[in-house]
Amino acid sequence: MSGIWLAVFGIIVLALGYRYYSKFLAEKIYKLDPDYQTPAHKYKDGVDFVPTNKWVLWGHHFTSVAGAAPILGPAIAVYWGWLPAVLWVLLGTVFAAGVHDFGTLVLSVRHKGQSVGTLANTLIGQRAKILFLFIILLLVLMVNAVFAWVIANLFITNPSAVLSVFIQIPLAVWIGYSVYKRQGSMLLPSIAALAVMYFTAIVASYVPALQIDLVSYFGGEGSTTAFGMSATSMAFFVWIVILMAYVYIASTLPVWKLLQPRDFINSHQLIVGLGLLYLGLLFTNPEVTAPVSNGTADTSWFPLLFITIACGAISGFHGLVSSGTSSKQLDKETDARMVGYLGSVGEGALALISIIAVVTFFPTSGEFANTYSGFAEASGAGLGVFVQGAAQLATGLGIPAQAAATIVSVIVVSFAATTLDSSVRLMRYIISELGTEYNVPSLTKMHVATSVAVVSSAALTLIPEGPNGFGSGGYLLWPLFGTSNQLLAGISLLLISVWLKRLGRNYWPAMVPMIFLMFMTLWAMVSQVFTDWAPWAESSDWLLFTFGAIVMIFAIWIMITSISVLMNDEKDSAEKSA
Repeated sequence: MSGIWLAVFGIIVLALGYRYYSKFLAEKIYKLDPDYQTPAHKYKDGVDFVPTNKWVLWGHHFTSVAGAAPILGPAIAVYWGWLPAVLWVLLGTVFAAGVHDFGTLVLSVRHKGQSVGTLANTLIGQRAKILFLFIILLLVLMVNAVFAWVIANLFITNPSAVLSVFIQIPLAVWIGYSVYKRQGSMLLPSIAALAVMYFTAIVASYVPALQIDLVSYFGGEGSTTAFGMSATSMAFFVWIVILMAYVYIASTLPVWKLLQPRDFINSHQLIVGLGLLYLGLLFTNPEVTAPVSNGTADTSWFPLLFITIACGAISGFHGLVSSGTSSKQLDKETDARMVGYLGSVGEGALALISIIAVVTFFPTSGEFANTYSGFAEASGAGLGVFVQGAAQLATGLGIPAQAAATIVSVIVVSFAATTLDSSVRLMRYIISELGTEYNVPSLTKMHVATSVAVVSSAALTLIPEGPNGFGSGGYLLWPLFGTSNQLLAGISLLLISVWLKRLGRNYWPAMVPMIFLMFMTLWAMVSQVFTDWAPWAESSDWLLFTFGAIVMIFAIWIMITSISVLMNDEKDSAEKSA
């Protein structure tokens, strides 16, 4: 079967979801008001609360949520076959992610731009708020470790992409200054910046002097450097230090100086990337060589599929972006449909082409089976196969394979970096909220909270030893990231349901995906924590067991509290009507 048919079917489903279902949500469920004064105007401060053009904000939101996860998760999940992966991406995007991302944005806008963690206090009580904030804190800590690990490894394996990624930073600062101070247009400068980035990437692909290859600088693979570290380990360490210094600065700058213009550039990059891949698919017309379903899988897809594909179907981290940064920049409430729901649709399109790139990459089904021989092998190979498969699709447009691979790497790193510094900014907000809650004034200060976020993220990335040697933190935490992320999405949908019910509106569009997601995720998490990671298990892992048990207990506690609140609301309503 041609991969084109998968793309056509998927795009039609996503387009119909945005055209009809998001309109239903906007008009009948969330009831958007064009005259409502958003927090961006009410609390405008020029740093976090900044009224923003909907296209620019969509660019920020889209690229913040579309990191490496909607690529990596689907690229791994095709291990169970392309059909389950495609169906969950499409149905999850339309009926779960869209409701969740759109809903958390509107919920936050209607509550002074507060994050979903803080809103838990208003909706289900003080204790639930504290537990929820700690779950969010653990999640963003894992996001920081995972994405820092991904970026550092991509820099090591694709040194020709490094210069292009770093050139984007001064270009974004220049664009931000030009637009904010001179009230100019961001469109043409951002397109020009993107052209400079890609030109640099292509040239660096063929000019070794422009490739920032730290491994070779430290003597090449197999060489030993300071403290007995290998050249690869030292390169990884240096990249993590550089990344953490960057995110410290990026997450404390006003959003208009770097965050918004860089994300607007990346939104064009995402559109260009998706265009290259989908057009490349049209011209190459590759055959799908992966199986429809894998009957010999060593791990059941049920319920793990719904955990492995988190971003790209539904992700709790999206709710943090919606309520943490996007809600503070929304110009008009009616823009929320485009920013929230269309953002999730865009990520669904990215996840879909990720699946297609992987399942059409291998010449034969036998070669696919060899690479995806087990779930562990799929987890290790997924991202690399996507980069190669995406580059193969891009060659259909006449782009040389080497240059195409570099451009794809630049796209993946740019998205991951966007997610990383947005996540550190969110972590700073949460640490400040906890500082206020527990009367620790120092934690409410921007630079203190940011320092705690950066140092703890770096430690979690660097310290654990694992199968990838020094700095295996992100790799080790990936299995827990999926379950924690989905639990957070389920809790956020629960908060939306409580809010809608109290307003007397139909809350089932949020409640149904919440029930499904919480059932699947808790099932998977109980299995992982008590069967795979527990001290008494053969493959015990104290890091995953400790983090997993804490997150699971907190999530169950919040669920019980929320159910109690819902039942009491039902009782109060019945008594009032009696």
